Amino acid sequence: MNTASLGPQRIVCLTEETTEWLYLLGQEHRIVGISGYTVRPRRARDEKPKVSAFLNAKIDKILALQPDCVFGFSDLQADIAAELIRAGVQVTVFNQRSVDEILSMLYQVAAMVGCADEGLAWIEATRARLDGIRAAVQALQAGGKRRPRVFFEEWDEPHISGIRWVSELMGIAGGDDVFPELARMPLGKDRIIADGAEIVRRNPDIVVGSWCGKKFRPEKVAARAGWQDVNAVKHGQLFEIKSADILQPGPAALTDGVAQLHRIVTQWMAQHG
Repeated sequence: MNTASLGPQRIVCLTEETTEWLYLLGQEHRIVGISGYTVRPRRARDEKPKVSAFLNAKIDKILALQPDCVFGFSDLQADIAAELIRAGVQVTVFNQRSVDEILSMLYQVAAMVGCADEGLAWIEATRARLDGIRAAVQALQAGGKRRPRVFFEEWDEPHISGIRWVSELMGIAGGDDVFPELARMPLGKDRIIADGAEIVRRNPDIVVGSWCGKKFRPEKVAARAGWQDVNAVKHGQLFEIKSADILQPGPAALTDGVAQLHRIVTQWMAQHG
């Protein structure tokens, strides 16, 4: 059976991860609109109309594109989804928060556009790469190297710690999240660290900042009151991973994002027994 005619032919992607995934599958011809925050792949910005931010969208512009499916992400886009549904548009909103849920979303999207086999092959190759990273970390530990304690900061004012998939990828990469109890909270407001002194008390060896589209400022972090004795500050272990690489719950986080985490962590482990 020819599957090319099955599934949606005119797709609007309200977030970047589904856009990146459809391009990876060679199905970019189906995309008729994207998020204005899309940077992966770069050429999508030149090729596709931008019809949304994250919390709002140009509903009239989307409807004019006559989509037969709109892909969204999370409860934060529920109002956009509801308005489109009332206008008669098919909307699929994913709510992936963990690595396994990201992989499940990728498989579902691939199946919807007739690329289940290609999607599964990519997923299996990605799982193999993640297993390879785990094995490399285990080899370092077997050689007497210890895992660093890592604080991942998603926002600075107020302090917001990393979401679940970031925490899981950090663990795969060899680091231990200093706020594991917050990682399972799906909403940013539930991952706010009200008392910044608690970060100091947990004394991370590494701080990774990804300020959700705003440039990370390590000098500002180092200058925070009481932070001069934090291991990460004392030893200059303050790093940025751009939000497009780690805070998009799709291909980017599972490839470039985890690779950057692994590089940061293994450089630290190489110096610490």
